[in-house]
Amino acid sequence: MPEIYGTVYGVEFHTVGKMYEYSSSEGVLKTGDFVLAMSEFGLDVGKVRFGPVDMRIDELKEELRPIVRMMTDEDWETYNKNKEEAISAMRICQDLIEKHSLPMRLLEARYMFDRSRIVFYFGADSRVDFRELVKDLARAFRTRIELRQVGIRDEVKMTGSLGLCGMTACCARFLRQFESITLKHAKKQQLLINPAKISGRCGRLLCCLSYEQELYEHELMDIPDEGSLVDYEGKTCKVLTVNIFMKVITLVADDGQMIKVQFDDFRKSQKSIIQDANAELLIKNRDEDISMDD
Repeated sequence: MPEIYGTVYGVEFHTVGKMYEYSSSEGVLKTGDFVLAMSEFGLDVGKVRFGPVDMRIDELKEELRPIVRMMTDEDWETYNKNKEEAISAMRICQDLIEKHSLPMRLLEARYMFDRSRIVFYFGADSRVDFRELVKDLARAFRTRIELRQVGIRDEVKMTGSLGLCGMTACCARFLRQFESITLKHAKKQQLLINPAKISGRCGRLLCCLSYEQELYEHELMDIPDEGSLVDYEGKTCKVLTVNIFMKVITLVADDGQMIKVQFDDFRKSQKSIIQDANAELLIKNRDEDISMDD
């Protein structure tokens, strides 16, 4: 059994950003506490989202870094000042983007707590040469500049949107990482392949297609796809429809007969066919062995 590594807290620096794991010497923290910790860009303000949790070495996703301290009243003054000045930085950056006629959609500006760096998040349809923009920004703010391009899904995640369901998009509410969604998800769930119906605000396939995928895969286990050819009760049949809600598969035999079969009954029939085939194979192999002995 691996040794317990220590007490771990999950900290977020952005409401829709990645969760990071930290240790703490500040005593017991609780969910909702605000802390100072080193992010990928520098010292930043984060919010405790889970913990304390004891974790083993093999459970850690990355090297565990310490939380610097709990936020103090003075820290809050600095943080609020940084937020106000970040709004001004957004306007300056937007003016410079227009000056250089760059095809960028500026999303957010964020000062690190110690003002060692300012990060500008933007979206774009292709790669952008922003070298001249960075020079102008460095002259304007006299600090390190980080321009971070985000993908279209992350862009919607940051700006927010409504889903087809009428609720706030999942990416803006709780999703922190995106799963790979393909048309196989929609086909497995027997949805019409209509881009307007199965795509989100970002233009990509709906993230919610993954939520019930495991259930569909379980329910359709050993059930052939529509259009497949199968053997059923000694007849070659084509799968006409598969109704996962009624758990009924409709077959059309080579003689034109329509057959409706419950999923469980179909699975039993296919299992019986496999068992009969295996039995025949065993008999055949036994007969061949006897023949060779003779």
